[in-house]
Amino acid sequence: MLAVRKTSPVHGVSLDDIPEPDSPASGEVIVAVVAVGICGSDVHVYEWTSGYEFMRSRLPVVLGHEFSGKIAAVGDDVVGLRVGDSVVVMPGISCMRCVTCARGTPHLCPNKETLGLTRDGAFASHVRVPASGCIPIPAETDLSLAALTEPLCVGDNACDVGQVTAGDTVVVLGPGTIGQAIVRAARWRGASRVIAVGMNDAARLEVAQAMGATHCIDLADGISLQQGIHRITGGKPADVVIEATGHASSITEGLQILRKGGILAAAGIHAQRASFDLTEMIRNKQQIRGAHGSRRQNWERIIDRIVHEPESVRPMISMELKINDAEQGFRQCLARSVSKVILRPD
Repeated sequence: MLAVRKTSPVHGVSLDDIPEPDSPASGEVIVAVVAVGICGSDVHVYEWTSGYEFMRSRLPVVLGHEFSGKIAAVGDDVVGLRVGDSVVVMPGISCMRCVTCARGTPHLCPNKETLGLTRDGAFASHVRVPASGCIPIPAETDLSLAALTEPLCVGDNACDVGQVTAGDTVVVLGPGTIGQAIVRAARWRGASRVIAVGMNDAARLEVAQAMGATHCIDLADGISLQQGIHRITGGKPADVVIEATGHASSITEGLQILRKGGILAAAGIHAQRASFDLTEMIRNKQQIRGAHGSRRQNWERIIDRIVHEPESVRPMISMELKINDAEQGFRQCLARSVSKVILRPD
């Protein structure tokens, strides 16, 4: 089968012909991949930017962790899954043996593996995964939209971390796919104003607006973040700021537009250290919280939304490509000219 792999710690990926996965072991299934999205983390791995050195010892590895598909084979001791079932798959694989998992927080497991990063993922026709990570979805579900489940869950979790509630003014820094997912999740929670902010980001801000942003700001227009927010709010600060840029300066700027007692949820992966006025943050009783990944309850909520409100998330998909055109998809993502690129192995 053709697979997109990271084979060495340098720029780029390779398209390789590799064997299909072996028969599933006990507790595992083989998923025939139907649709898989190129994530921002895949782009970072493609460029081999800082923050992904942990993968070095696992290379070569098949990338891809945002996917949907159909069960192709079932191992022993698997209950509730049958060949032909449509599924989405949680990419995090917790050990379920450590103290953290025993506390009921497997998403924080220190031994966690991740499909597409530390073990072979879904940029291929088939992938072997633990059955426990598979969530069945209705057979009639659009599997391209289902491949958006993982990034939408990351956005939903970021809104959990930021404690977004009805009536809030929420500022989303960064209009990439995670930022767009945050916008949608904030609107589902009843936020009255959701302001998406980018830099030279006209195309992605347009998608953010389609996902529910009430206002969009492109800082390339020559205004500061604070000026742009205050023009919209009449000088009032934001209740919640959610950072999804990966640029360290956005933490400093985000605190400057956040109300006293407000929460800044950081969802971006940063290659540089952030610098901000800690004393000012403490005096303002502001909080900075890390928002990474998602939990099973996010998946259950988002699947329900995709099944019942498919058109509310469809704007995220910019294009669909065959797996052998993955390089084109990466180039489009690097150019920031698209939102979500879906690869199809068929």
